[in-house]
Amino acid sequence: MIPASWRALGALLAIVLLAAPAVGQPEIPQTPAGKVFAAWLAAFNSADATQIRAFDAAYPRQGPTPPVEDRLEFRQRTGGFTLVRVEKSEALGLTVLLREKDSDTIARYELTVSADDPPKILKSVLNATQPPPDLAVPRMSEANALAALSAHGDELAKNDQFSGTVLVARHGKILFQKAWGRANRETGAPVTLDTRFRIGSMNKMFTSVAILQLVEAGKLSLDDPIGKYLTEYPNKDVASKVTVRHLLTHTGGTGDIFGPEFDKNRLSLRTHGDYLKLYGSRALDGEPGKQFKYSNYGFVLLGAVIEKVTGMSYYDYVDSKIFKPAGMTSTGSLTENEAVPNRSTGYMKRKGAWVPNTDTPDLEGIARPGDEGTGAGGVRFRLRVPRRGAAAGLRPRRRSPRHERRAPRLPPDRNRGGRPQQPRSAGGDPDGQLLRGADAGDAVASVMTGHAGPEV
Repeated sequence: MIPASWRALGALLAIVLLAAPAVGQPEIPQTPAGKVFAAWLAAFNSADATQIRAFDAAYPRQGPTPPVEDRLEFRQRTGGFTLVRVEKSEALGLTVLLREKDSDTIARYELTVSADDPPKILKSVLNATQPPPDLAVPRMSEANALAALSAHGDELAKNDQFSGTVLVARHGKILFQKAWGRANRETGAPVTLDTRFRIGSMNKMFTSVAILQLVEAGKLSLDDPIGKYLTEYPNKDVASKVTVRHLLTHTGGTGDIFGPEFDKNRLSLRTHGDYLKLYGSRALDGEPGKQFKYSNYGFVLLGAVIEKVTGMSYYDYVDSKIFKPAGMTSTGSLTENEAVPNRSTGYMKRKGAWVPNTDTPDLEGIARPGDEGTGAGGVRFRLRVPRRGAAAGLRPRRRSPRHERRAPRLPPDRNRGGRPQQPRSAGGDPDGQLLRGADAGDAVASVMTGHAGPEV
């Protein structure tokens, strides 16, 4: 599924450069698969729990049925879908392109049903995809794009779908910055341009920079097995087969941290050692290097490697070697128990209501979600890497061709519901996202938010 948090955030930036064309809706095939799809689309777009449950009863699934509440939340954030193209149609199978009603996002929906009467759903997969050339949306002028961005942010905030800041910069010059919503719903404190947000998996970007600094310094190699540094790692299969490169690219087969074990031990997990003690004996869930599977645990392992190689805590290394050289004076890793000026409270939607996510355990010094920063801090980091990076150790001194420096869009991870991985830190964390990085001469957009939705 497309992540529930993507629509509200992605729409803010999609509109910066894009404008949606009008596309007529094609006819739905009158096949068994087509009829199931038509019923699914009508039920989903209805935003009515009764209709969704009726669809589930009429067309049972081979596997688990997604919770109705999650689908209603997803419907709220996408605005529903419009059919824009039938790519493949067979009696028992259908592949179509859909467009979100509240954004320009294109998704590919694949449906396979059984030959029973009525059919059973064997496969129902929805993934975001790049639009084909004829469905691509035209660019807007800079002035019109920024005006549209501001208006769209106003609309989202008015509808209680966005609370946060947006900053757009180009050639080192800030073109647009604006704050919306409340930093704390209990006190009514507004979001300002100085509000600090939990930045979620943006930490993975800093962890990656730290690893590459150590590679450049000759202190480790991307293709070394992690057991070379974590010599006492319990599972020797993981230690000998999984490389640093595998962890950076989420191809190590190291699994995630969330699940029953995390829920049971969450209050005692504070250091990398705590995580390694809990998960270190766990077997691989796939052959390293063979498949992309998003792994928070892989970045916990990278944090442990950084600490082992440098003899410093992960937090101290990132603070002294990345934040300070980049001038990121408002970014850090302080716990919820420590007073932080201008810190916002993060919220998640639960049963239709916004509730604080402050019950998430503090993760000071852990190389996964947990730090805080401002929107300007994210842009400052991205702009200063090309300019001052070599002197500060923030980038390799030998520049590769421009196209090689671009981070590719990561493929969807079907183990996380087929959710597409964004080119920032991946993963639907409830704390914030840097939606697009760029070279110093390009436009850079940073979005910080206290809102996100459930994972569906």
